Amino acid sequence: MFAWLARVVVRHPWWTIVAWVVAAAAIIMTAPGISSQDDQGDFLPSKYESIQATKIADKAFPQQEDDSALIVVKRSDGKPLSAVDSAKVTQVSKHLASQKFPAVQGFTSGPDTLAPNHAVQVIGVPVKGDDDQAKTAIKNIRSELPQQLRGTGMEAKIGGNVAAFVDNDDSFNKSFEIVGIATFILIIGLILLIFRAPLAALLPLLVITATLQVANGLVAYAANAFNWEVDDSLSIITLIVMFGIGTDYILFLLFRYRERLRAGDDKKTAMIVSMHRVGEVIASAAAAVAVAFLVMLLAAFGGFGPLGPALAISVTVMAITSLTLVPAIVSLLGTAIFWPSKAWKRQPKGSAAAALGRTVGKRPAIVALVSGALLIGLAVGTFSFKSNNDFLSGFPQDTESAQANKDMQKGFPPGLTTPVTVFVKSTDGKPLTRQQLAAFSQGARKAPGVGRVQSPEPSKADRSVARVDLLLTKNPMAPESIKLVRGDLRDAVHKVAPPGTRAYVGGASATAADINNVMDRDLSVILPVAAALIALILALLLRSLVAPIYLVAVTLLGYAATVGAGVLMFQGALNEQGLSFQLPIVLYLFVLAIGTDYNILITARLREEAKEGNDPRRAAAMAVEHGGPTVIAAGLILAGTFSVMTLAKVSMLQQIGFSVAAGIALSAFVISIFLVPSITALLGHKAWWPGHADKPRVRRGPDELEGQFARTSHRA
Repeated sequence: MFAWLARVVVRHPWWTIVAWVVAAAAIIMTAPGISSQDDQGDFLPSKYESIQATKIADKAFPQQEDDSALIVVKRSDGKPLSAVDSAKVTQVSKHLASQKFPAVQGFTSGPDTLAPNHAVQVIGVPVKGDDDQAKTAIKNIRSELPQQLRGTGMEAKIGGNVAAFVDNDDSFNKSFEIVGIATFILIIGLILLIFRAPLAALLPLLVITATLQVANGLVAYAANAFNWEVDDSLSIITLIVMFGIGTDYILFLLFRYRERLRAGDDKKTAMIVSMHRVGEVIASAAAAVAVAFLVMLLAAFGGFGPLGPALAISVTVMAITSLTLVPAIVSLLGTAIFWPSKAWKRQPKGSAAAALGRTVGKRPAIVALVSGALLIGLAVGTFSFKSNNDFLSGFPQDTESAQANKDMQKGFPPGLTTPVTVFVKSTDGKPLTRQQLAAFSQGARKAPGVGRVQSPEPSKADRSVARVDLLLTKNPMAPESIKLVRGDLRDAVHKVAPPGTRAYVGGASATAADINNVMDRDLSVILPVAAALIALILALLLRSLVAPIYLVAVTLLGYAATVGAGVLMFQGALNEQGLSFQLPIVLYLFVLAIGTDYNILITARLREEAKEGNDPRRAAAMAVEHGGPTVIAAGLILAGTFSVMTLAKVSMLQQIGFSVAAGIALSAFVISIFLVPSITALLGHKAWWPGHADKPRVRRGPDELEGQFARTSHRA
């Protein structure tokens, strides 16, 4: 199949390019838009209690805020607020309310918002509606406050989620700009270093950028056809995936093309033979990655469902481009793709890859033991993994919002900014009584972790429902608080619900607890199913049942080692309270799925070298020598791109950058270069059981492979 495709593309390069451009233009120009969703709670299944609480709130409290900010007022000299000061704060609150800021529902203040120790007084700022309007309102309020407090001896800072996002917008934007710039620099720089050829360096950037637009168009069609709502991060993830796998596939082809040119093939024969050898690898790698993404359809977390097929579409488009457009362009350019370097004419002598290959071939048992021990040692760290849902703690702590939260805690429990919202509802639809609400409040005060219970707020629309806010004594989004809400606190609240009523625990902490539950469930389903399907693809590619077993096993071990490396770095060395709850699924996307590319490439090369008549150890050495440079180059580019994210000021981005870079490095440099070849060398012929994938083939000239383009009998 791939030999036939190679002949068609190489014989008709201009027709191939024109067909691709016409199809791409049609898709890009007619693609519809995509509706997005960025509220993680909206992706939870309805069976989870936090979602049930949200539905009750939407019906009984339709004007309930979507989010909130807090104005924290204190004296500049550090003294307690006086009665005059408190009265002035209330006056300022009324003035701000008269300004009618967009998206702000009002300003709440008064004697009950003064801390018991008079250290601070807060003004609540409930927000509902458009995020951009809310952010603009925060900026305008900040401009207004100094004028209102001038000459009073008081100062104010605005904290809470909305203010934090205003303060840290630049951190995210600058971080992604850095990653984007670094991607281009690394791809161009490293390929220039490898091939010393500007065209070879520019080709991946131009092709992948164009293919990305086509993929986005097809994803938009699918999203509209299946009514998908995707997370706002899809575009960023798709960009990284496309540049990661796209660079891999193009390097796979260019390295093999240069190898065939060095063997003496003319430019067209070299491309046909290269596609015949690498085409199956690219197709199999793309199939494995696409399947790994499609398995996310099994996730209960709604945000993963559309993400999986969207990425699978992108990977498939990139594979098609790599097997059609790229070889067509390169076959036209010929050796000019490596201009002005002449290195493509010379066989390298004494290369580092050859030295690594000799080490693996001579001492496979030691290599397997050392590389396996390294991965197992890192994987132990996964047992200490703590999920952290606290975005604010990962932001820079020198911003106004961070300082406001610290000031607030001088007089109030940390849970004031993010209360656990409980909705008490009668089971028979009758109105709740004051006695029932009083009994619930009294019982809730004794619940573990609760520092304060706010006065119950009956619903005006439905008297059978009331809202009660519980303020936790510790940071409500810290891992220990999420664990508390997930278990003991939720159980205690349920028990103190008066007879004839039921309590529904909601709020950000409860939503985070339910997200952690669904994440655990999804990973427990996705990982084994993906592993089984990838093993099936490998079995079809390699015609073996043994090799897929250890290939998938070491891939899963590499995934665990990557998580462990993140734990050791951030929870251990940097003493952070936990790792981002999104990290395991991010590592699944970028390490387990994409890292499979390297294993498929090196294993296919192992089989090829065995077919050339080499014994298992010699085949391992030759596979590392010939396939190693491709894996190393691709791994360096992808790992280097992610490592730049460690320069970001946001902890979540630092964790993702370090962990993914470490995972790609482990996949490329430890598993593919050392562990897989050494295990294969030790197993020998058994690795290919029950087939004969390593059986030496009858040698034939390229003239038998592609006919008229062959000119000599060079070994293919």
